[in-house]
Amino acid sequence: MPADPAVTASGADPLVFVRYLDIILVVLAAPFVILLGAPVLGYLVAAFAWIVQRVAGVTIERRAERSGDMRTSLGLNMASLVLRAWLIGLTILAVGLIAEREDGLTAGITVLAAFTVYFATSLITRPLERKSPRP
Repeated sequence: MPADPAVTASGADPLVFVRYLDIILVVLAAPFVILLGAPVLGYLVAAFAWIVQRVAGVTIERRAERSGDMRTSLGLNMASLVLRAWLIGLTILAVGLIAEREDGLTAGITVLAAFTVYFATSLITRPLERKSPRP
């Protein structure tokens, strides 16, 4: 969601790589997980859940931006935040209980790494998305 109207009109987002770096790293980590002999089931489940919750988050954020009502926007964003956190938490718990404990640990580590990258890139990109400069 770039702030520059010219960028929005052209459809090109110069920060697209940074904005989705967490998803890129989760996907690129697959060969290393396999080569290191880590539990693949835990990794795959966590990677799938992470990507699904990120797509859902982007979709809900865009819907919230389109709504003209501040309450609706805030409600959608808060509900999204809580539901996405529960989705990830329950996914890690389920894979740890259904499969081996090591799968749950791998899922937790995968999500922790993805969240760390997501959080860091959000800190970088959010200030660049502001539409109006502060006085």
